[in-house]
Amino acid sequence: MAKAKPKRTDNPKLKLLGFNNLTKSLSFNIYDICYARSKQHQQEYIEYIDEAYNAERLTAILTEVARIIGANILNIARQDYDPQGASVTMLISEGHHDGLPTPGKKKGDKDSVVAHLDKSHITVHTYPETHPDNGISTFRADIDVSTCGKISPLKALNYLIKSFESDIVVMDYRVRGFTRNVRGAKHFIDHSVESIQDFLSADIKDRYQMIDVNVYQEFIFHTKMRLKELDLDTYLFGEGVTELPPREAKKIRENVNHEISEIFYGMNISR
Repeated sequence: MAKAKPKRTDNPKLKLLGFNNLTKSLSFNIYDICYARSKQHQQEYIEYIDEAYNAERLTAILTEVARIIGANILNIARQDYDPQGASVTMLISEGHHDGLPTPGKKKGDKDSVVAHLDKSHITVHTYPETHPDNGISTFRADIDVSTCGKISPLKALNYLIKSFESDIVVMDYRVRGFTRNVRGAKHFIDHSVESIQDFLSADIKDRYQMIDVNVYQEFIFHTKMRLKELDLDTYLFGEGVTELPPREAKKIRENVNHEISEIFYGMNISR
């Protein structure tokens, strides 16, 4: 059954009664798949991922996300975990909030309020893990960008995808709540969205196979992506394809592809 697409509501002359209360939430699940044959290589992979995506590096990534979407960072909480994994949470607002330093403000000047304090945040949690038997190791990062007001997390899509070694990307975007115009009429979305894919750069589209599941009436948009090409050399940790017998390389390629397919389709697939 065909679904009606949302009406375009991105009128630049839209005048609101007050603050824009629409909540725009973008959720990512990003997966990096690797094959580490020996127990030593598996441990080294986990250590590599833990260092490459520690709380300090993740904070830098989220700080750039805030800059891209035009948000002001109010607070940062971050934590590295033992034995592995990390989390970072940022509270953000649109523009600058009273009480926070204003760039360029001279001593004695009063801080000006140019935006309402939003219930907005950016979070990331990482989950490195290894399969005990078949050598497959998986790194997952869960990222949420939730904003109120005019700023939209969709602006940070391409940067986030490129910031991680993304074999699979699962994205959900939803607009919730409503805002009112000066006549009191409700607006349940303030920008035009038909698919998350519309906000992806051409080079990313070329590299990934993508599918959509969108519920336009509810302003829910879902896109899943997986890399089109499987270059086994990029999936081997601690060794290269040339070091493997052809039969073993073929088996590893099948195992990696099977792992990617199961994650992409969200189900166990019999061989």
